[in-house]
Amino acid sequence: MDIVVRGKNRSVPGRLRATTREKVAKIARFTHDAGRVEVDFSEVHTARIDDRQLCEITVHLKRRFLKAHAASSEPEAALDLAIDKVEHQVARVKDKRVSRSHGRRNGTTNGAALPDGAVADDTGDLDGGGASPTIVKTKRFAAKPMDPEEAALQMELLGHAFFLFTNTETGHAALLYRRRDGNLGLIETVS
Repeated sequence: MDIVVRGKNRSVPGRLRATTREKVAKIARFTHDAGRVEVDFSEVHTARIDDRQLCEITVHLKRRFLKAHAASSEPEAALDLAIDKVEHQVARVKDKRVSRSHGRRNGTTNGAALPDGAVADDTGDLDGGGASPTIVKTKRFAAKPMDPEEAALQMELLGHAFFLFTNTETGHAALLYRRRDGNLGLIETVS
């Protein structure tokens, strides 16, 4: 497994580089097809001083890649948090592979027969057996007309990271979302 440790707009001390290589090498116990792992350290300028050190990990597997990032006050703590996230993702991929191969052998999951070529994943949702993701849930609701300020207030009251609404200023659908820096972003459709 090839491990690349980089610093974005900063240098990575030798001690942190060695610790990173040692901790990232443990990912190999979860998967045998990790060819390359990239670890990027950077310092983010945010209002929250506690979470300035950012660690991003990208694991290149044979047919996909996994990505995780975490922020903390120290780069080592951010590394630990990001490694936990990546290990969880790698374990999920491994479990999904195992459950798919076992499901195909006997054609059942939890005693229930599945349609031809369909495999149930760990959440019980059906997967069409292909490599591309499928839509497993659809929600419909009436998007109330409101201005972006009112949408921001509604989003805060609901505690969501995003909010879909009809913008009264433009009459088009719009999506309000929370950015990593704590500010809000707005995506609008145009005709």
